[in-house]
Amino acid sequence: MYKALYRKYRPSTFDDVVSQPHITTTLRNQIVSGKTAHAYLFTGSRGTGKTTCARILAKALNCLHPVDGNPCLECEICRDAEDNALSDIIEIDAASNNGVDDVRDLRDGAVYTAERCKYRIYIIDEVHMLTKEAFNALLKIMEEPPPHVKFILATTEIHKVLPTILSRCQRYDFRRILPKDITERLLYVAEQEKISLDPEAAELIAKTADGGMRDALSLLDQCIAFSENVTLDIVSGAAGIAGREPVFDILEAAADCDTAKAIGVVDKLYGMSKDMQKLCDELIAQFRNIMVAKTVPENLDLLVCMPSELEKIKALAERLSIDEIMHKLEILQLCNERIARVSSKRVEMEMCLIKLCTANMSQSTSAGSGSANAELLAKIDMLEQRLMSQSAPAVKAAPYVQPAAQTVSKPQYAPKQQTETSDLSKMRPEDFTNEDRWQDILEKFAEICPSVNGALNGSYAVKGGGYMLIYTENSFFLQLLRNKENAAKLQEAIRLVTGGVFSIRAKCVAPAENGGDKLQSVLQKARDNNIPVDSESVK
Repeated sequence: MYKALYRKYRPSTFDDVVSQPHITTTLRNQIVSGKTAHAYLFTGSRGTGKTTCARILAKALNCLHPVDGNPCLECEICRDAEDNALSDIIEIDAASNNGVDDVRDLRDGAVYTAERCKYRIYIIDEVHMLTKEAFNALLKIMEEPPPHVKFILATTEIHKVLPTILSRCQRYDFRRILPKDITERLLYVAEQEKISLDPEAAELIAKTADGGMRDALSLLDQCIAFSENVTLDIVSGAAGIAGREPVFDILEAAADCDTAKAIGVVDKLYGMSKDMQKLCDELIAQFRNIMVAKTVPENLDLLVCMPSELEKIKALAERLSIDEIMHKLEILQLCNERIARVSSKRVEMEMCLIKLCTANMSQSTSAGSGSANAELLAKIDMLEQRLMSQSAPAVKAAPYVQPAAQTVSKPQYAPKQQTETSDLSKMRPEDFTNEDRWQDILEKFAEICPSVNGALNGSYAVKGGGYMLIYTENSFFLQLLRNKENAAKLQEAIRLVTGGVFSIRAKCVAPAENGGDKLQSVLQKARDNNIPVDSESVK
């Protein structure tokens, strides 16, 4: 019967384990010295060797003739352990045996001495899947285990393991396996299997595996099923990834702000049934490379890429500013979060690419472009002044002046009276005065409508002609004010403090608008007020 490559080439001794010398050396030294712990906890991402090392450790602890801390693989104990025929080494999958009854059965069996071995060893895989009650039951025997019992726990989610369990184990953190180590192992396996494997194809498999040897060998197995001559194209097809050329075509399109080109590439990839989420992952990985090449060009060893991609990455890093790179990475990260939850992944990817190709409008295009942006903002301010001079005075109220410090007596709530309302369109800025009791109004409004009051933090108000004009930095308040109930409660708060009833108007004066957004806002105001403005005049 055919055996999968990751099972066939699973390491049998500590010497065979790849990229974990800090763990294998320590475990071997403990076995040689005879100073082993009663409980071990192996943690790390999938495919890094946790369960493999647990099995090797269990064999080495019970081996009749250990060799330099390694199991000899020749004695009857080692042979039976290799064939999973040793009753004293018990493997438990906590994902399917996670109840308190399962752990109680384990605890009851642990009191008996080993049948053939020195130790009865329990390997509990994915231990984080145990229920809280099961953890507590396991804790009872881990506190004071019999001398013939040892535990080896393995998990990919260490944060889910109870601290009381962690404190009773020796913890070992497994690192992601380096791409070059995975590549070397793949080439070795291909040689043993008499398979032709291109070095570049092996590098792509190693990169796709993301530090997991099992994933790498499984992908190689899949490629071999297609052809015994494994090339770069075969790996791309088997993994469902876009391949190098289309990814760099999209990166170039993003740098050139060429939306049509980017969408065209995605259309071709979608037609080839490429995974859109994997495409997003690839783009994030390459933009990460570009970011590293931009910020630390003297240390390109940090890049995770093929040698043939290095020059393209360096060229893109020179073309883009660090602000642009970071902004595009943020767009891709948001897409990656959303794309797993939406039904149409293609649409989500296309939306992301449109943002990538149009993301530069409000960003600094290069170092030293601050003066150009300042000039743009100055022109926008001039346009806004022109708009204000030709539009209704409702938006030209006198600027807020902080009143001088004075002792304010508790407001007297006068009887309700209707304040006479003037024609707002005929009023001038000097017809308005600061509302000095605005903080008292906000306090009263907080009592009446606490859920909306927070939207008025940092606001101020002016009054005149029966109107109360509110200026706030929170645009969300304008939406809340459209609710008649909220507006009525604000009017009531104003009446209780001032004794008058005012018509309320509100405007957002958020200072954080960037150049591009503010330009569009001002132009829209001009259009709303039928004021002819040439948008080119402010560019």
